[in-house]
This record gives sequence, structure tokens and C-alpha cells, in this order.
Amino acid sequence: MTVMTVLGAVLGGGLVACSASGDSRGDRHPGADRTTAAARASAHAPAATPGVAEKPPTMAPGPAGLTPVLERGPNRSDKVVALTFDADMTADEGPRAAAGEHFDNPELIALLRRLKVPATVFMTGRWAEEYPAQARSIGTDPLFEIANHSYSHYAFTSPCYGLPAVEKDAMHHEVKRAFDAIRRTGARNVVPYFRFPGGCYDDATLRALAPEKVTAVQWDVVSGDAFATDADAVAQQVLDGVKPGSLVVMHCTRSAAPVTDEAVDRVVPELRKRGYRFVKVSELMAG
Repeated sequence: MTVMTVLGAVLGGGLVACSASGDSRGDRHPGADRTTAAARASAHAPAATPGVAEKPPTMAPGPAGLTPVLERGPNRSDKVVALTFDADMTADEGPRAAAGEHFDNPELIALLRRLKVPATVFMTGRWAEEYPAQARSIGTDPLFEIANHSYSHYAFTSPCYGLPAVEKDAMHHEVKRAFDAIRRTGARNVVPYFRFPGGCYDDATLRALAPEKVTAVQWDVVSGDAFATDADAVAQQVLDGVKPGSLVVMHCTRSAAPVTDEAVDRVVPELRKRGYRFVKVSELMAG
């Protein structure tokens, strides 16, 4: 089975850089057919607190019980778009953080708040441990929700742009350990969604994650923000790729995605001018 990957390269074992292409898909496995997403999604009513789901919607398992995969929202007529941000940090990057490298991006989160843009942050457990106050702040703000990006940001199938690989029997532990680390910070808006480091997976990994009962969330729009230095180019790539129901992948890591906040500041008003509304992944999945 062909591995699904995001187009790009790994620098320093941490963050995947996306190319100019807006299509990050290889051959899709049978359970990832986006046309059946609406039929498999189970939507739940919103809670009293604005933007926080009582029980976040998930997708039913794919063929043979494989973990389901969402690449784009099921409603293709409503002009909604979900901005998602990967908070990447590998398990062995602590010394780099201690030396002053910034794997966080508080300016980006502050900008999303000022613009009142709901968003989903796919957080590694290692990032949550390095920045617990920020994780708690994001995870207690009804504007946001936190999803799982593994504990270590190691690949779940290889090759995956040079990322160290997780052993098959440790995949379950990677997901559980990340959820535990995130919740220990005091974050409450934690949703049962998972994004594969590097975007790399195959049927074996989907089978291994099945007991976790998560929905794997990929994307249909690659922002190209990783390692980019031209915010206008990143913004244009997003604007060129967005369609109703789109999932945009960006990053919340200053050292490896330094112009993301500037790009977002350009993207948001333009998409609103085009009639788009911003939603979290849980709201996108609910259709």
C-alpha cells in the first residue's frame, strides 16, 4: 500500500517542509475515500459553551476496522475552511529548546485570537511538556481545540523524510502518551483526532491505531509554510488551494515556520472577503 505523505523534506528531524503543490496525497487506501466522509461522520450537537463540542464527532472505522482518515470536510457546498497548525517537536529536541530555539509561536496564537479565527492545533506530547502554560492556554480557550500529533514526532511508517521510526508495537503508546502529556497541562478542549508525523501512514499503521478510536486527520491544502521566508508566497498558496470544506495544514513552530503568522494575517481577511467562514476540525467534520 502506498504511503501517504506530505510533500517536502525534513530538516533537523523535526518539521516537514511542504512544497508548492497543494496536493499532498499519494495513492489512497480504501478507507480514505473522501467521498464517503459524510456517510461515515457521526455529528453531535454543540455544547452550551461556544465553540466547544459536547462530544466531538468522529468517523466510523474504515474497511476491516482501519482507523478512518479525513482529508476534507464532507460538506462541499458550504464555504467553510479549517485552519490547522502542527505544533511539532521531536522527543530528542529538548537540548535545542534549552539552547534557545523556539518550537512555539505565541504571536500566531495571539493573532488568531485577535482575528477571532477558530483553529485546531495538532500538538505533540513533547511540545506540550516544553510549553505547558501555552498548551493549557490554548486548550482552555473555546476558540481552539487540541488534537494529537504523537508524542515524539517520529514516523509511523518509513521512509518518511528521514524521521526516526516508531516501532509498530509502540504506536499505541505514542498516541496515549501524547494525550496524557497534553491533558496534564490542564488542557480541556482535547479532541480524539490524530495527525501522522510527516503525513506518512499505511494500512498497517491504521490497523495499529484502531484501538485508540481516533480519526486520522490529513489535509487537502498544503500551505508551504515550513521553512518558508516569503509570507506572501505562503498566503497565495493557501488562497489558490482553498475550496469549500478544505483542511489547511500549517505549523505553530517559530524556528521552522517563521512567517506563518504573517501569512495567516493575509489569508484570513481575503478568505472572509470571498465569503468563507473559519471552523475547527470538529465543526468541519460535523458538516
